[in-house]
Amino acid sequence: MDTPAATTDKRTILVVDDTPENLSVMSGLLRNDYVVKAAPTGARALQIATGDAPPDLILLDIMMPEMDGYEVLRRLRTDPRTSEIPVVFLTAMSESGDEERGLQLGAVDYITKPVSPPIVLARVRNHLALSERTRTVRNLATKLSRYLAPQVYESIFEGTQDVTLTTRRRKLTVFFSDIKDFTETTGNLQPEDLTYLLNKYFTEMSKIAMEYGGTIDKFIGDAMVIFFGDPETRGVKEDAIQCVRMAMAMQRRLADLGEIWRDKGYDKPFRQRIGINTGFCNVGNFGSDFRMNYTIIGPEVNLAARLEQTSDTGGIMMSYETYALVRDVVEAEERPPVRAKGIAREIKAYAVVNPAGDASERRVLRGERPGMKFLVDLDRLSAQDRAAAVGDLESVLERLRAAR
Repeated sequence: MDTPAATTDKRTILVVDDTPENLSVMSGLLRNDYVVKAAPTGARALQIATGDAPPDLILLDIMMPEMDGYEVLRRLRTDPRTSEIPVVFLTAMSESGDEERGLQLGAVDYITKPVSPPIVLARVRNHLALSERTRTVRNLATKLSRYLAPQVYESIFEGTQDVTLTTRRRKLTVFFSDIKDFTETTGNLQPEDLTYLLNKYFTEMSKIAMEYGGTIDKFIGDAMVIFFGDPETRGVKEDAIQCVRMAMAMQRRLADLGEIWRDKGYDKPFRQRIGINTGFCNVGNFGSDFRMNYTIIGPEVNLAARLEQTSDTGGIMMSYETYALVRDVVEAEERPPVRAKGIAREIKAYAVVNPAGDASERRVLRGERPGMKFLVDLDRLSAQDRAAAVGDLESVLERLRAAR
């Protein structure tokens, strides 16, 4: 009973009812303006809704055999593929309790039979328009979220963060990194290669930052500024530990990326230096009434940058304030003190020992010699693919052992 579309821009309505006469009436009412699909059972409705071309709106009867409309709606709402499809109950059940139950389950409207065709059409138009506006707002919010740290974005949309020019003083752990010899390393790269490498680098480092709970402040050229302790905090000590663990995870991942990039022909893969400091900063919205930035300022931020400059390539340098908080979970050695602009005292500095971890912790395995070359990226292999890869390697070993 599906009605084909006369034009490609028509919206699709799924009508669910176990009575053929009702399906025929509703299809006749809607077919001039919409693509109409019909389902005589709840099971068939779910099959259509989760198919390749889901409907834009569902008109759903309640009293049906085997699976009633309430159960159909419950399943629609618990399935991520169908949870956002607006559902309007169209039923002969007119008790207020029936309507209340339907709305509590997530229906957007409740229309009782016998229906008034103009009212049905008006409500269908209204709910389709509302659904479209909601989808537009959601897509816009998703795009805007790319310009904000996830924690900041969530706090704004949850109403816990005001979009006003306000700041507060918090004890934070600040992370600063840059790519060693960036200009020299990238001088001979084509713009497309440079764009690929830099975006891949920032993407991988950002994934790690979000995994450990860091607030990504900004990208400055090839540098990254991340902080822990606002807008969410686990406590000053745990914030510092998470930051250092994040930094070590970044150095491990960059070592893995270096192997992948060498295999792609980039002979000078990126290597980074990292500085970490813990201290009181001003954090919040800085800027103007027209444009603002959620960021941190203060001498302690500058100190993190200064520590980064004194770090070994591939290393992590911490201030004593950070080291004192993480000394139980990471091994570090004292280095000569450093000075930073705006800070009168000498800063004790501590370098993390073996910041990228042991070779056994690497996720990319690469080897090359005359007549042999291999690269295994464990993070890209699913459990099934790993089993197949083991079989492939065992087959290669057998042939190697048998070769003369």
